[in-house]
Amino acid sequence: MVYLFLADGFEEVEALCPLDLLRRAGADVKTVGITGKQVTGSHNITVTADILPEEIVLDRELEMIILPGGMPGTTNLDASGAVHEAIRFAAERGITIGAICAAPMIIGKLGYLSGRSAICYPGFEKYLIGANISAKSVVVDENFITAKGMGVAAQFGLALVNVLFGEDCVSELFKSTMMQ
Repeated sequence: MVYLFLADGFEEVEALCPLDLLRRAGADVKTVGITGKQVTGSHNITVTADILPEEIVLDRELEMIILPGGMPGTTNLDASGAVHEAIRFAAERGITIGAICAAPMIIGKLGYLSGRSAICYPGFEKYLIGANISAKSVVVDENFITAKGMGVAAQFGLALVNVLFGEDCVSELFKSTMMQ
């Protein structure tokens, strides 16, 4: 199971592009509406979340959690106890945590990026406490995947797919979606 967290003000491309790629690859992804079942992105696109926070099951079936950026989406995610609980659960078990744009600040403020390489949207680096700020657009450091912003949403999504399904699947997605 993969949980992709949504809160009002999320960056639509950063959430929906990785979601699409993961589902094309065959991942069981549930969107979690932190601010309600209907979640409106930062550019006024409303989506219906699959589940609400009280429906989250944190157990051995969890494979990954994903935090899209956007404002105030990131601060809304950061204000959620359910998001923090999922991050702690995943981090303690080595489960992949993906965060893009401003969202790496959430895991950074919790101290999980200390000593790791990471990237975020410019201006949010101060929240990546103890992290080695990378010049790369997408950074994979053990079970943490961080990305710079909306312009690299597809690369971020493919990095997430790679963790779950491997390079052959990424290559196939790359071809089938005309990315090359």
